[in-house]
Amino acid sequence: MIDNTVVISTPPHVKSKRTTRGIMLDVTIALLPCAVAGIVFFGWQALILELVSVAACVATEFVYYFIANGGFAKKCKNAGATCKKWARQFDLTSVVTGLILALILPADVKWYEILIGDIFAIALVKMFFGGTGKNLVNPAAAARIFTAISFSVSVFVLAKVEPSLDSELLTGASNLEGLLKDKHSALTALDLFLGTGVAGCIGETCKLAIIIGFVYLCVRDVIKWWQPVLFLGVFGLTACLCSLDITLFLPHVLSGGVMFAAVFMFTDYVTSPKGVIGQLVYYIAGAALLAVLRHLTKVEVASFVILLMNLIVPLIDKYCIRKPFGYVRQKKTKEGK
Repeated sequence: MIDNTVVISTPPHVKSKRTTRGIMLDVTIALLPCAVAGIVFFGWQALILELVSVAACVATEFVYYFIANGGFAKKCKNAGATCKKWARQFDLTSVVTGLILALILPADVKWYEILIGDIFAIALVKMFFGGTGKNLVNPAAAARIFTAISFSVSVFVLAKVEPSLDSELLTGASNLEGLLKDKHSALTALDLFLGTGVAGCIGETCKLAIIIGFVYLCVRDVIKWWQPVLFLGVFGLTACLCSLDITLFLPHVLSGGVMFAAVFMFTDYVTSPKGVIGQLVYYIAGAALLAVLRHLTKVEVASFVILLMNLIVPLIDKYCIRKPFGYVRQKKTKEGK
């Protein structure tokens, strides 16, 4: 007999004042500088995409929850109770997914394209597997790939950072002339850092905005400061090793969506390892893999690497065994020896 009074939930099972809703609110606030910068650089198109994406994700979650919890049963007699139940459990995860998806797509994406991507992210990647805390991969990364494949959205074009007079620096979806190392370049390190004159995806161009969000998340103890720093450090060094030029560290790190992915996507609680050792393996392996694949393919493969690393997280957690909570190692006595 199963005791129905026992409630089984996903880990961790540690009491804390922090809630999922509170954490997601912090992430939303941290994303706002990127959202505002995207509107400044790309105009009202970026604002429309951000609003449509967030609204579509929240609406998709509500509709899925409403149907799955019998909102239409018995001629919708339970509709009111189901709506109240959804409102109580609403944790802002769909808001974060919608905002991230908008920020990692270019501003020329059609509104209906991102809407379909939102439905895919929430209905199939998140809710189909049980909702918050149970999705296997990052919903926004999966939706980005789905949108690009379905509508031929150019989100995977990346920087060619090897030095040459006729080289181009491509960030996100658009071609840009110039290179940091090229004396004839129209771009400078400050341009790449601020996003001025840099084409690309809505929230990935302004690195200053990303750093502001990163600092806020660290201050709020949502993420650990060393996680993105380790990732970007390993990525930059591996990329320099591939190109055999250490002076290209900044162009590698500042181009494309690497920094945004390191701060807001690789650090996702659900799809990253739980232990410190597992996280070290996760960030180092993910960064090295991303650098190698970008060097070989010359395209932005951050979303593909995120999905790949998400899928092997269970293996990382299995073999990188964590110390049990509250465990104290017993000292050996002479008799025990």
